[in-house]
Amino acid sequence: MVETFKPETTAQVVEAIAWASGEETPVEILGTGTKRGYGRPMGDGNRTIGHAVDLSGLSGITLYEPEELVLSAWAGTPLAEIEAAVAEKGQMLAFEPPALARLYGGDGGTLGGMIACNLAGPRRIKAGAARDHILGVEAVTGRGELVKSGGRVVKNVTGYDVSKLLTGSFGTLAALTQITIKVLPAPETIETVLLTGLNEAAAVSAMSLAMNSSHEVSAAAFIPADQANALDGGSEAVAAIRIEGFVPSVAARSAALQELLKHAGPVSILDAEASNAFWASVRDVEPFVSGDQGLWRLSVTPSESPAIVADIPGAAVFYDWGGGLIWCQSEDGAAIRDAVAAHGGGHATLMRASEDVRRATEVFEPQPAPLAALSARVKESFDPRHILNPGRMYEGV
Repeated sequence: MVETFKPETTAQVVEAIAWASGEETPVEILGTGTKRGYGRPMGDGNRTIGHAVDLSGLSGITLYEPEELVLSAWAGTPLAEIEAAVAEKGQMLAFEPPALARLYGGDGGTLGGMIACNLAGPRRIKAGAARDHILGVEAVTGRGELVKSGGRVVKNVTGYDVSKLLTGSFGTLAALTQITIKVLPAPETIETVLLTGLNEAAAVSAMSLAMNSSHEVSAAAFIPADQANALDGGSEAVAAIRIEGFVPSVAARSAALQELLKHAGPVSILDAEASNAFWASVRDVEPFVSGDQGLWRLSVTPSESPAIVADIPGAAVFYDWGGGLIWCQSEDGAAIRDAVAAHGGGHATLMRASEDVRRATEVFEPQPAPLAALSARVKESFDPRHILNPGRMYEGV
């Protein structure tokens, strides 16, 4: 039975983690728990998780200055609340964080969970990941110490960037309590150029051509015919290329893209409403949310992605980031990692599997020895007694 603490102030978080550190008892750091299935099952040798610190009680936007493009909120604030607040002012989280509640179950994630996992959606090819938009954090380390890093503006400084270090650390270094992020104006309109009937190699070539053009592509995905019905009810493979901005600019760039790609295959257009629905489905991995097979996320060289997929027997896939991201449904983790290694390398992350499989498998890409040693030193610095989400990313870390 796990005993859960639900602090409502930063001081209570400090108190809870300081107690855990003093007792050398491991604790789970969570918000709403929607991403419990992402990462390794927690535990450290003979120590099991007997306590949890639930940060969902730290909720609410504490500062929002639309004219300064900055927002601060407690880590337990629902992500949907933040997205609604910025949308009301014609702004957005430009890195387009996915809503993975349907993939893992639950009602929706929090700002802290999104930052802890460094999530980003289709616009990452243009806007970067969550790590590129964080301005500052307040967090409690495994020592029970409150640390503050960054601020409310982007600065070009040298030194230890704790904010970016904690982004993507899955709660293994510190418990985030407050977060400040950059927001950006939402586009006036969007349009999606569709190419139908292409195979994988032709689709990746067409997406690369579009992304290397001057037409400011903000997303590029390829949905094979097998997944098209789950995404948009279609029956043909489709390559989708998104452009966005002011209405006259989008119209001009859309026409230029259609001309550029007219020899690749049949061309059609999705308007703004249909585009929003399509890209939300890509972002939230809709083709695979209802399955129970192993689901992998492969970050690879785009030009190598068709060859990688060809080397994974029986895999069901779709491509994002112009082919640089492959969502792959397969139970053959060894074949996946072998295929990635054989075609230029990259990262393969197991996003969904049973607890037993995740315990027996390297969920995240195995680290080279020098990087693993550095990760261990960072862990020792922030959490010397290994009490925060032990083993969530790598065994012993």
